[in-house]
Amino acid sequence: MSAHTSKLATGEQETRARLSTVDRFLPVWIVAAMALGLLLGRVVPGLAGVLDAVKIGSVSLPIAIGLLVMMYPVLAKVRYNETHRVLADRRLMITSLVINWVFAPAFMFALAWLFLPDLPEYRTGLIIVGLARCIAMVLIWNDLACGDREAAAVLVAINSVFQVLAFGVLGWFYLQVLPSWLGLPTTSAGFSVWAITASVLVFLGIPLVLGFLTRTIGERRLGRETYEQKVLPKIGPWALYGLLFTIVILFALQGDTITSEPLHVARIALPLLVYFAVVFSVSLLIGRALKLGYPRATTLAFTAAGNNFELAIAVAIATFGVTSGQALAGVVGPLIEVPALVALVYVSLWARKHLFPDGTATQPLSRASRD
Repeated sequence: MSAHTSKLATGEQETRARLSTVDRFLPVWIVAAMALGLLLGRVVPGLAGVLDAVKIGSVSLPIAIGLLVMMYPVLAKVRYNETHRVLADRRLMITSLVINWVFAPAFMFALAWLFLPDLPEYRTGLIIVGLARCIAMVLIWNDLACGDREAAAVLVAINSVFQVLAFGVLGWFYLQVLPSWLGLPTTSAGFSVWAITASVLVFLGIPLVLGFLTRTIGERRLGRETYEQKVLPKIGPWALYGLLFTIVILFALQGDTITSEPLHVARIALPLLVYFAVVFSVSLLIGRALKLGYPRATTLAFTAAGNNFELAIAVAIATFGVTSGQALAGVVGPLIEVPALVALVYVSLWARKHLFPDGTATQPLSRASRD
């Protein structure tokens, strides 16, 4: 065994020893949260109605709270005075835009028609999911995989701007124009610009402002070193607590729908699994080919593979109704995305050792709960 390999192995062993219980068994907690949510939604009468009674925009208030709690600690860790270096990386910026707004929606369109040619409602729902680029949970997955925090914050912000500007146009193109060109049935759908803007402002704007103010004020009063060593470890664990809470509430809201249509859920799940695996892998390999380095290649992959399921569900419900097949497809999105992207966190950590042999493999598994 080479000295470098021995050093990496020793570092990984030390890292595992330092992990908190939440970090070490994260997949277990996520699966348990999903199961608990499904169980609550199935066995507690009227729970979904209570949880969904108060909304922010078209999203349940408990989910909104969970997402804000989840995102704030991650955004409080971003070194905002270093984001200019990310913006200067033209390879990363251009590649991210092309993958997010050209390749990923087109690939989801192809998968929807390939796997669901006989189920137009589910097919339309999947296409909408593909158009809703991720602005929320991707920050958690990126952080767990030791991606570039500053790059993630910048790419998520850019996705947010494009989401407001391009979502309606792309929806029209993929549901009406492109199918017409290909001789396929078309779908009419109107998208509310306000619903899209509200989703961006709430689920990115609020935690971004709070995170920025926390970092700026904390560094001014305490200095960067003290802030990162004393403040971040206290607020860091709340990112994972918020994630688990969000998962429980989300699946409690949709538990009855999901469990009552298992075969339909399976048919929707298959193209989603293919989508997450292919988009993530292709993006990671492109990042490696462009020599972006592991942190930014990982960030590129997660920001490309993740989707804004809050927006997709809200748009599907507002346009087609809460009991529609389009809404069910949106609901199945996080059912598949959460465990799929957790698995991809471990895939990325494996790739760091085998595809990016630059000595970064000794970084800790989860900075989200300890920094």
